[in-house]
Amino acid sequence: MRDFKVPVQADAPALPVIAVPTTAGTGSEATRFTVITDTERGEKMLIAGLAALPLAAVVDYELTFTVPRRITADTGVDSLTHALEAYVSRRANPYSDAQALAAMRLIGANLRTAYAQPDHAPAREAMMLGAMQAGIAFTNSSVALVHGMSRPIGAHFHVPHGLSNAMLLPAITRFGLQDAEARYATAARAIGFASDADTDATAAERLAEGLAQLNRDLDVPAPGAYGINKAEWDARLDVMADQALASGSPGNNPRVPTKAEIVALYGVVWLGNS
Repeated sequence: MRDFKVPVQADAPALPVIAVPTTAGTGSEATRFTVITDTERGEKMLIAGLAALPLAAVVDYELTFTVPRRITADTGVDSLTHALEAYVSRRANPYSDAQALAAMRLIGANLRTAYAQPDHAPAREAMMLGAMQAGIAFTNSSVALVHGMSRPIGAHFHVPHGLSNAMLLPAITRFGLQDAEARYATAARAIGFASDADTDATAAERLAEGLAQLNRDLDVPAPGAYGINKAEWDARLDVMADQALASGSPGNNPRVPTKAEIVALYGVVWLGNS
């Protein structure tokens, strides 16, 4: 599988896959991306190309009624991250924008309800649709810094992907606010954190604040509270930063970070600050 990881384009013919998602999160049923863990190297390898794109998908929100609350929260924030990063990505385009904004509206209005009331059918349906639209959005643009930094956390500390995204999302969003203020402001309005009456500067700030509050509402732990040892975290910062950069995702961010900035951001995330 190492022969197929990014920057290779995995477009070779492959066996057809029909995807049946059972969480409202990854959007993988509609994307040309997959992630394979290299257990020898402690790396989550990003595989990108048409070979990873399912032939068809059966998307049924009733399959999510029994999903535990923790997974509902983590996959929900994962889908929100997909939509937000697709929208602010340097590779965003009109088609991905339309899908990303639609997804953010659905997820912003329904994630807390799906978390608090697992059998709430309208919220579950909205989350399932939003997750798929977010997948369509980022497969037609890209994810960015949150995902680049998230994969190493999952590989080294076995944190579920959506949860590691949630740990990162407020701080990484704040890091890029000034470099795409209008886009972040529009995202804030779509999610429901800001109104049309807010200036772009106010709306962008409310986005960062709103994401931090969302984490609190969904009981998202900081890395230490999750159980990660501080000494082990610090010892792996250098290699995690290298792996994040090697994925290519940070290069899509509105503000492209240096390795030193990624290391510093991991420090901010450890503290649980936004």
